[in-house]
Amino acid sequence: MKSLSLIVSCYNSEDYVERCVNSLLLGGEEVEILLVDDGSNDRTPQIIDYYAHKFPGIVRAIHQANGGPGAAINAGLHAATGLYTKIVDSDDWLDATAYQQVLDFLRETNRQGEALDMIVSNYIYDRQGARHKKVMRYPTILPQGQVFGWQDVRFPAGKYLLMHAIIYRTSLLRDEAKLELPRHTFYVDNIYVFEPLPFVKKIYYLNVELYHYFIGRADQSVNEDVMLSRIDQQLKINRRLIIFYAENITDSSPVSQYMEKYVEIITTVSSILLVKGGTPRYLALKRDLWEFVRQYDESLYKQLRRGVFGIGVHLPGKLGRKTAVGAYHIAQRMYGFN
Repeated sequence: MKSLSLIVSCYNSEDYVERCVNSLLLGGEEVEILLVDDGSNDRTPQIIDYYAHKFPGIVRAIHQANGGPGAAINAGLHAATGLYTKIVDSDDWLDATAYQQVLDFLRETNRQGEALDMIVSNYIYDRQGARHKKVMRYPTILPQGQVFGWQDVRFPAGKYLLMHAIIYRTSLLRDEAKLELPRHTFYVDNIYVFEPLPFVKKIYYLNVELYHYFIGRADQSVNEDVMLSRIDQQLKINRRLIIFYAENITDSSPVSQYMEKYVEIITTVSSILLVKGGTPRYLALKRDLWEFVRQYDESLYKQLRRGVFGIGVHLPGKLGRKTAVGAYHIAQRMYGFN
């Protein structure tokens, strides 16, 4: 069995997918690289077929009709044979030194017969043109050098785990969480991170800068203008998180508390985007979102609404909305996200 399956969703990625795959190939025979062509109409299919032909023991090419990043990740998960799985966006890449450290760790963990549920590492906001790159690290939040559980985790407000930081056990995703992402929808990485969390018992943190998260393309899905144009998809994901939380979380355990914070962050992002949009339609969508929370889980609504983020996105009038957006921009500079 391979130690690690790396799933790469590829849609019209001819300009950057080679950088991504070349970084992953440094894992050698210990990894499998699943390149999923999601109905590309440029040279992406030919590029990934070349890699599959050149490295038959490592790279597998999967071709499918366009179904969006969720469908591509689903296809990769169904085909994955590695003990652990990591998702890598086709415009991102892995650091060579940290990659080897992660693989060394997985090899030793496998030798000892230790089955972990989630491995966390650091990632870098690799903003195009920026001289100083923001690195997201967790040494003050997560224990080091030991297996731990949610009771040992202390995330401050505003900080949470993105997909770039996470490696999951493959069988947890497939057999326990039974994860299936929606088709033709962006921002599914939030579901990918969120829905398996109740099944995670054993966590390990490796304090290495593994993942380079490329930021700066005008057409990138996390560009604010692009997100606003796809706000229906952001809201669809947001509502699915709320529904999952309401239907599956019934206690106040540490993992439940973390998941509540995650829902709070995503709902805040949706709200700020709608506040920035500023039109009556966008402001009505924000009201609808919060009403959805209230109707689906009134206890969750009260928790979110009286928190600092809930108060901030409901500041009244134009001045209140301007203040909320300004606070969001300060958070952008602090955390380096787009």
